[in-house]
Amino acid sequence: MRDPHSPTLRLRRLAAELKQGREKQKLTVTQAGKALGWTASKISKIETTETRRIVPADLDRLMDLYEITDPQKREAMQALARDAKERGWWSRYKDVFKDKALPDFEAEASVIRVFAGMDIPGLLQTPRYAEEVLKGGRYFSPEEVGRRLEFRLARRDILTRFDPVHLRTIIDESAVRRLVGGPDVMIEQLKYLLAMAQLPNIDVQVLPFEVGAHAGMAGSFSILEFPEPLDTPIVHVGTVTDSVFFEQPDDIHRFNVTFGDIQGSALSAARSATFIEDVVKSLESAQ
Repeated sequence: MRDPHSPTLRLRRLAAELKQGREKQKLTVTQAGKALGWTASKISKIETTETRRIVPADLDRLMDLYEITDPQKREAMQALARDAKERGWWSRYKDVFKDKALPDFEAEASVIRVFAGMDIPGLLQTPRYAEEVLKGGRYFSPEEVGRRLEFRLARRDILTRFDPVHLRTIIDESAVRRLVGGPDVMIEQLKYLLAMAQLPNIDVQVLPFEVGAHAGMAGSFSILEFPEPLDTPIVHVGTVTDSVFFEQPDDIHRFNVTFGDIQGSALSAARSATFIEDVVKSLESAQ
């Protein structure tokens, strides 16, 4: 299993295994609950991850009912239940983000596709650029800005670890040209973006102004895919006050189609690199 563990994703995986087991036995949640002397609501909450912790004895009873007898699979499912209680590195930053936060999923993702309409994606931000972005929002004390910055930069490790995430990002031209922090900060950021784009697991494309109206005008979003078949993709959309996650197949399909449409309008990776280089030269010549 990957490290760090993702408690939320482990729980999703366990819930999916249990739901499949119940359906394989052709049991409704009501029938399963009655067989165990539980309410249908208890079964439903386990399968929808509303129940955050499943005690080993309850899990054993569910596996017995669903005739999950393979010792290795039973141990693996108990391991999922145990891992769901563990905390990843981001537990130190609970004051920065809420439960079911984006890093919880990023740590387990194999592919992340990002459309960034307003700024450089957080996973590709330099410290100075990220700090200016944080200062550009609502007022935070210097201490809070420092913690949020530390948290944002820690997320970048998934791009350079032994088994890195494949990041495919499309950045609107407005984000490339917006002088966040001034020319020096922006030049440093764009050069860093070009350096990261040379890594085999990172693709960077620019969506130029000249395309006019496009499919991503509703706003930025991220699509996260996972290596395990039972871990279905999720979509993250950041808001002013919170993070919104979409998990329903119809929603995932719409965002997949939208990303594909945006990608079809964007410059190729090679042309995007040339475009960013030209912006850097323009900023340098103006100094």
